[in-house]
Amino acid sequence: MTANTDRQLVGVLGGGQLGRMLAQAGRALDVDVRVLDPSADASAGLVCEQVVGAFDDPAALDRLADGCALVTYEFENVPVASARALAERVEVLPPPAALDVAQDRLSERRLFARLHIDAPAYTQVDAPAALADVCGREPMPVLLKARRLGYDGKGQFLLTEPAQADRAWHAIGARPAIVDRFVAFERELSVLAVRDRSGAIRCWPPIENVHRGGILRLSRAPALGVTEALAAQAETAARLILEELDYVGVLAVEFFQVGTGDDARLLANEIAPRVHNSGHWTIEGAETSQFENHLRAVLGLELGPTGARGHAAMINLIGSIPPQARELTIPGATLHDYAKAPRAGRKVGHVTLVADTRSEVDRLLEGFTRVIA
Repeated sequence: MTANTDRQLVGVLGGGQLGRMLAQAGRALDVDVRVLDPSADASAGLVCEQVVGAFDDPAALDRLADGCALVTYEFENVPVASARALAERVEVLPPPAALDVAQDRLSERRLFARLHIDAPAYTQVDAPAALADVCGREPMPVLLKARRLGYDGKGQFLLTEPAQADRAWHAIGARPAIVDRFVAFERELSVLAVRDRSGAIRCWPPIENVHRGGILRLSRAPALGVTEALAAQAETAARLILEELDYVGVLAVEFFQVGTGDDARLLANEIAPRVHNSGHWTIEGAETSQFENHLRAVLGLELGPTGARGHAAMINLIGSIPPQARELTIPGATLHDYAKAPRAGRKVGHVTLVADTRSEVDRLLEGFTRVIA
């Protein structure tokens, strides 16, 4: 596939590792990336141009947009008002309306309901008395989730008894929330999909994810044991959301799988209107990475194929990168260092393992975990 011959500049709200990988993917397309981030040492700023400034600083937003073909974003907690302000002078994709929906768990759940996408049963709670009422009538446990600014397990509290209601309310910052009935799920799956300007949609294979402490630790693709019906359910949900939001770019939809075999079904948990951690394996493990296809979609280029190249596993490196990981000699393993300072709970890099079969990937994974132990 031919790359774009005229260099274009894309602005990105956010300068974390996702912005970094977007910038790296842009090189093959003759696309330059400029990021806006308040951290002077932002990960993306080490590989592309960076504007240092707050996301709601009009002067910084002007510097970001200057000369850009369009602006996109790499995480969903940038101010919607900033995205809308930018849209008055330069195209913003995915559209700010999608960002608005994804920032509010209640809006997300209402979107799922409107599109007849199955999701966990929930109750809106806007005050501690409402939470206490829910806890008094719902079977325990239940999961309290702040409607806004929750990620990597933040803004959540698992209640195992009604007496925890007051503590839970203050633990999430005493702010509007939803309460989910607890779902006894078999596993967590995600699907990544990309929609271009013409409305064409492509999906990557379903991904199996393992979280610990609210943070993604391991992704495997393609997920094993996904029936045609289950894959179709995941892709249909993604397509419905993309079309409803008139979305352009990469979108991730996270699910709980309930039941197994022919009885398996999916409950949509949340969406991410951007490239996604569970899709990092696509850099080495898919015919086209999520980062390249996001740029292709927003710039109006032909989408690349989304098939898997065999099997892959992606391991997040949390807190620090072990010295042994920097000296990886395992064939099929690739280290991605985000150039971030070590910090507890921080995603500082990932390793992708790719092989022809799942059993080969399992052997690589065992070898890798032994090396860094």
